[in-house]
Amino acid sequence: MVAFSADLVGLRIFVSCIGLVGNVFLILSIAQTRFSRVKSFELFLLGLAVANLEEILIVNIYDIIILQSSSATTGNLLCRLLKFLTVFGEITSIFFTVLISIFRYQKLKDADKRVNLPIYLDSIRSAWMVSGVCVMLSSLLSVPIFAINLQGPVENITRNNTSCPPDFFQCSKKNCPILNRFYKYLFILLCNVLPLVLVTVTGCLIIAVLLGQRKKVTPVVSVSGSSQFGRKSKGPGLKGSTMAVLAAMGLFQVDWTLYLIFQLTVSPADFPYWAETEFFISTSYTSISPYVYGIGNNLFSLRNFKKK
Repeated sequence: MVAFSADLVGLRIFVSCIGLVGNVFLILSIAQTRFSRVKSFELFLLGLAVANLEEILIVNIYDIIILQSSSATTGNLLCRLLKFLTVFGEITSIFFTVLISIFRYQKLKDADKRVNLPIYLDSIRSAWMVSGVCVMLSSLLSVPIFAINLQGPVENITRNNTSCPPDFFQCSKKNCPILNRFYKYLFILLCNVLPLVLVTVTGCLIIAVLLGQRKKVTPVVSVSGSSQFGRKSKGPGLKGSTMAVLAAMGLFQVDWTLYLIFQLTVSPADFPYWAETEFFISTSYTSISPYVYGIGNNLFSLRNFKKK
């Protein structure tokens, strides 16, 4: 069983290293563009990559230095601060994914009628504003980490003598503070269930729009007998970008559905490798998604990195 734990941690670290490289490359590819020329979609990708990078770094610090350490008790403030940063990065990554999916749907919706007219989020000022709202909401939803009660069956759950529990929501069934219980279900509702619903609905709407556009592109036979298209289809760049967004949304749904099921059905008291499994699931999306977005939007091409 100890070997299984070590293998799981090693796999998580390997995936995290891949995620670090992917998110750094995504940030660098976008940073090559002057900020005055950055588009809204690129700004959202930049926010997602930064949040992913922060979460991956803090998750590994929290797990290896705090939970995997067999040293003396860790300071309560440091424990809460690391957990706050972990949750903050996690929520911010989720919110930016929702924002990207909504933005792409708005771009595709009624594109033929709008022609070249911009949508609200095309304005870089609006993009900065909604990005700031995402960061602010993430901070507000993470702040209760400093107030919830860590006492209870924590000493029976942790694998060492540290004061950092693998699950901040865990508490005794007979004596569970109201704040702990309220924050747990508020967090699950606003940061897991609601984003999953929004991403799922938005994904279905994007697919419906794409299917509708495909039906409109019908061949028309000209006088010379050659076949032409009545409407011009979208460029390959937009199509590839949309496919990448859909793929990332599918990855998001799978990963965070597993995370939600794990949170609601598995207890740290019954599963000794709870923390390693939770960290592995939470870092999977943040490590793989930058490659999906980067490759789908041609941001990882050598030609793109050669541009100054």
